[in-house]
This record gives sequence, C-alpha cells and structure tokens, in this order.
Amino acid sequence: MRLGLVTPVVTHNPGLNNPWELHATSDDLAAIAQGADRLGYHHLTCSEHVAYPRERVVAPGMGRYWDPLATFGFLAACTERIRFATHVLVLPYHHPLAVAKRYGTLDRLSGGRLILGVGVGHLEREFELLGVPFDDRGARTDDAIRALRAALSCREPVYSGSHYRFDGMIVDPHAIQPRVPIWVGGRTFRSLRRAVELGDGWAPYGLSRAEVAALLARGRDRGLFEPRVEPLELVLYAEPRVDPSGEPDAVAATLGAYRDLGATVINVRVVHHSRAHCLEQLETLCAVATDT
Repeated sequence: MRLGLVTPVVTHNPGLNNPWELHATSDDLAAIAQGADRLGYHHLTCSEHVAYPRERVVAPGMGRYWDPLATFGFLAACTERIRFATHVLVLPYHHPLAVAKRYGTLDRLSGGRLILGVGVGHLEREFELLGVPFDDRGARTDDAIRALRAALSCREPVYSGSHYRFDGMIVDPHAIQPRVPIWVGGRTFRSLRRAVELGDGWAPYGLSRAEVAALLARGRDRGLFEPRVEPLELVLYAEPRVDPSGEPDAVAATLGAYRDLGATVINVRVVHHSRAHCLEQLETLCAVATDT
C-alpha cells in the first residue's frame, strides 16, 4: 500500500486545507514536493477547474485550483522520482489529442512519471462557460478514455469511436510510458464500472469507507471484476486530514482500515501549520505507515 500526497497549496477548500496554505508560495510548494519525493511518497495530486461558480464560494480561498499541467511541469523540474496524478482532469473539457499532446509532453519531461486521473465533471455552469455539452458527458468521457489509450503513447494514433475520430496525424512528442496509468475518479457505481472497464485504477472521492465498501461489494456481486486480467488499483482518500505526530495511533488505525478495505494507494492530507511542520508531518507519517 503506497501513500500519495494531496498536494498542499494548489487547491483550497476550507475544512480540508490548513489555513497557512492560503498565503503559501511556489517556493513552499516546491519544498514540500521535494520533501515528499525524498521520503518516497508515490505521487502528488492536482485537480482541475477552469473557473469556479462564485455563488459556491462560502469562505476565503474557495475556487482556487492551480492548473495541473503548469503545476506538474514546475514540480517535475525540482523532483526526481515522485509521480504526478491529475486528480482529476475533467476529460469532457478537452479533445483527447490535446490531452495526449500536453500530458504526453509532461510525461516525457518528467521521465515517465505521469498518472492521468480523469473524471466526468459535475459543475454544469463550468460546462456552459466552456461551451461543452453537459448531459452526455459520461458517454463522451468513455469514448475519450478509449481514444487516449490509442493516442497517449503513439506518434501516429488511429482511433474511430462514438465521439472522436482521428487518423493520418502526428502527435509528437508523446508519452514515453508504454501505458500511462489512467485512474478514474467519481462517486458513483458508474465511475467504478468505468474504471474496471476502461481504466487502471478507481479513485473515488467524497465517499466514506462504508460507501466505498458497499460499491465494491455491489461490483463483486455483479461479477464486475471478473473480466479483468490486471488488478485494479484502488486509490482511496484518508479524509479529511491526518495528524501523525499528534494522533499516531489513530492514524495507524485509519491506514489499517483502508488497507483492509483493499486500498493499494491512499491519498493523504496532513495537519500542518507551516512548511516546516508539513515536512515534519510527512516524515512522521512515513514512520507510522511503516509500522502499520
């Protein structure tokens, strides 16, 4: 079971983020990323919203979403091993070849460290702003994932699907990983089915352990996992935050509960009050996880 870090600073959701992050800098971000890299964390996350509805903002900082591509390009230059997981890229906002080119370039620049987390999106006003249809976003996401399979690691991709078709075009550079991992986000059984059928991992968010367990049990009862050849990564969030220095036993119990649920990767947020405290907490969390 590996630990991924829900990257501080790059998003801000009161109740989840620590207050000091609201005024943190890119230097703080780089130092935390380098610390996580040194400590052996599996990946950093960064999620996407182009624009956030003003009426949903109920506290300072809400609506902050650093762009994943720019953020990961910056962090790739100052780290060596840690991977970069878009969690999630709202796939209907983009043409698959645009994703293949931009994130394929990131994969090349980072030495093959991309994990492409994708989702269907849920903010209808954002879809309207971007001129993207909202109602068929699920079907377009499915077709886009299939198109990305054909395009991410190929110089001359060919694909013909329900929403996207391309042939006779060169996409260069492209990803250097022969198969870029695709993690599917979401909160529904449909997202789990999409992950099993089209992805390499399921990365739900906003669900309790009981809700995740119920969806997994539903999938097993329906034989959902039986056709898969490769195991499905189960990427779960230890919500809302963990405090490894202040509550090591509770954190160990939380990690153990997610492991018992079948998690292969756990995304964590840690309680911290400064850059230095964050780095201390990340180091302590590694020790707690090792002993769990």
